[in-house]
Amino acid sequence: MLKLRFWFAVISFPSLVAAQDRSQARSMVIAKRGIVATAQPLASQAGAQILARGGSAVDAAIAANAVLSLVEPMMNGPGGDLFALIWDAKTGKLTGINASGWAPKGLSIDYLEKAGLSSIPSNSIHGVTVPGCVDGWEKLHKRFGKLPWRDLFKPAIYYAENGFPVTELIQWDWDNASSKLDDEARKVYLPNGAAPKVGDVFRNPQLGHALRLISELGAAAFYGGPIGEAILKTSQRHQGTMTADDLREYQSEWVAPISTGYRDWKVYQLPPNGQGIGTLEMLNIMENFPIGNYSQDSADAFHLKIEAQKLATQDLKRYVGDPRFSKPPVAGLLSKAYAKERAASIDPAKAHCDVEPGKPESGHGNTTYLSVVDKDGNVVSWIQSISDIFGSGIAVEGMGFLLHDRGGAFSLEKEHPNALGPRKRPFHTIIPGFMEHGTQHIGFGIMRGMNQAQAQAQFISNVVDHKMNIQLALEAPRFTKPSLGGCDLRIENRVPEAVRDELTKRGHQLWVMGDYSGIMGGGQAVMHDSATKVNYGASSPRKDGAAIPEPDPYFK
Repeated sequence: MLKLRFWFAVISFPSLVAAQDRSQARSMVIAKRGIVATAQPLASQAGAQILARGGSAVDAAIAANAVLSLVEPMMNGPGGDLFALIWDAKTGKLTGINASGWAPKGLSIDYLEKAGLSSIPSNSIHGVTVPGCVDGWEKLHKRFGKLPWRDLFKPAIYYAENGFPVTELIQWDWDNASSKLDDEARKVYLPNGAAPKVGDVFRNPQLGHALRLISELGAAAFYGGPIGEAILKTSQRHQGTMTADDLREYQSEWVAPISTGYRDWKVYQLPPNGQGIGTLEMLNIMENFPIGNYSQDSADAFHLKIEAQKLATQDLKRYVGDPRFSKPPVAGLLSKAYAKERAASIDPAKAHCDVEPGKPESGHGNTTYLSVVDKDGNVVSWIQSISDIFGSGIAVEGMGFLLHDRGGAFSLEKEHPNALGPRKRPFHTIIPGFMEHGTQHIGFGIMRGMNQAQAQAQFISNVVDHKMNIQLALEAPRFTKPSLGGCDLRIENRVPEAVRDELTKRGHQLWVMGDYSGIMGGGQAVMHDSATKVNYGASSPRKDGAAIPEPDPYFK
């Protein structure tokens, strides 16, 4: 009966099979015009309005991201980093940008050792690398934008000054992580000394001021103007090493996406310093098994995906760093032959708790995600983060936003590829995804730190192996493994008890979570069918968000 439940929910784009007897909680949004999917409806609506005014998919993404900086402040903002993939419907070209920032020139392992530090605490100024987000916004707009730059920030400035009601899941994170906020941040985010409650109207005029400066002066306001001056003043107050040169000389980077074939789909990610290569390696390992022969909620399917995750994650942690300083073995990690070697170590009947990194040869063959598709079929897959919930907890004086703590991802082992170094970018967990097959082109992403690569691989398998539509693929019960070693595993309660018992018999140590656990990461997805010119949008119930279509011009 359990297998039948999922079979009835199968959808082959664009037709629906037995929709009245489905297992998914929400329908896809289906429209001829654009769709914006984000973690908060006001942000989705702002992006949809930008599309309706003639904006591009990138214009809508910037506007939505700016609103998310206000309404979901513990996850993202101008003080963080950005990665994006942009698919051009006319040319079929996929473009990537890496807008992750570097460590200050004066920060090194030796510097920290002299300061008596053997690690970088999440609330330390030394975890603050140069925020790359705003430079990424500007570069993307100059290349792909249609509307005037200043128009993109009007929705966020409006809500910053007039206020917005706080939503449920965002409020939970706001309340539960607020203890790390510094005194300046507490003034901004804890009005009357406490986190706002669900439905409370929250205003942040300081952020409105910062966004107005960005809208008027561009990225120069952030990297050399009044915002930059405030960042340096804040850093100096916390005894940080960041200088005016560190900010002024920073540039985000256009990068060529990397890819693999999974069954008959092509899947794309951005190259290191991000963990997207881990998703691709996990898929390559999974491809050695007939996962499509099993139901999505079977012990066999879960076991193989879990074991593939362990192998890929060990390689991620061992080999990935900033390619400007080290040479991650990208070709080796993406090699089908290497994946076959790794897959051979998987025992279908037993969990391995002591997995080690492999040896790929170089020639071997807390975050917000949003996705946008416009009426012309252009797709944006976009992820932006201040790293941990509330980032470093350090607010920029007078500007109403937090600095991220992405530098905490550096290794302090001097020989490691991800070792801290001046002007070096740390290993990044945030990854946008894109996949295509024939006329179907999907931009997707799922949040929550190291969960992202494994969650994306599960989403892709749901679409490819289990023939789910993008909404069901986001909703379907998932697992996540937060630790690097061992057999501990978090899994959602919707996975049938008999399946969980079988996984336990195979050696997996389960921590059962709620039906739609935020630990599994909320996500968004959009799809463009280039044959029918119809767009599809999906939003995970693990977040407060929604996929909202661009309004049709019925009043014109």
